[in-house]
Amino acid sequence: MSSDPAVVSIECVDLSIADPAGRRLVDGVTFTLPRRAALMVCGATGSGKSTLAAVLAGRAADGVRVDGGEAVVEGTSLRRGGRRLRGLGVYVGYVGQADGATLPPRMTVAEIVGEPFTGRVRRANGRAVQLRVAELLDELTLPLGLAAKFPYELSAGMRQRVAIARALMLEPRLIVGDEILANLDVDARRVVGDALGRRRAKGTSLMLVTNDAEVADTFDADVLVMRDGYTCAYGHGSDTARGALGDTIVA
Repeated sequence: MSSDPAVVSIECVDLSIADPAGRRLVDGVTFTLPRRAALMVCGATGSGKSTLAAVLAGRAADGVRVDGGEAVVEGTSLRRGGRRLRGLGVYVGYVGQADGATLPPRMTVAEIVGEPFTGRVRRANGRAVQLRVAELLDELTLPLGLAAKFPYELSAGMRQRVAIARALMLEPRLIVGDEILANLDVDARRVVGDALGRRRAKGTSLMLVTNDAEVADTFDADVLVMRDGYTCAYGHGSDTARGALGDTIVA
């Protein structure tokens, strides 16, 4: 397996993932995500796509573990664990399926967006963090006045963009998004797409879990189609997704 993060962002070989009871949630998945490339993962509910994304982002649920095969993410083997695996969050920005709806209710927007940095650096430069948060809010067309507000004061689309800003805080080398465009209107989807595109041009890789076929075309993405934990199709562009899942895919 290639583990050079300058060349390959993710490499999975016969990867299997199990829950605490030993039940296989993902079984025998193999794919490569090169540096700067994009991968769309789609499938019906329960196909294992969200589990795959969370594990590769280093955000597996309690007890969910790699049970077979291998996965190397940004040069870190998920089988070996240890300190490097715990530090994967520095290199991987993750937006979970429910992140926009479950932002910490007692934290302000500024605190939420800045947390990936302030949570790692004891004596963070407050002014620098404020400027970085302001840059991200502006980039995602969120009013700077939102920085002092709490999640309950925001619309669903605003909360989703706050979750995305948090994932971008450390300028990760890999962005894993599970329904990252959910709850966004057409204009906001374009803004987020542009933000991801700018980072991709600088070397960031994208892994996006969605059943929206347009995502494959927007990001010129390879497509991994899952069913019951297995890969049932792997190709390029939206035709792969539509051909494998038909009505399950959003046109």
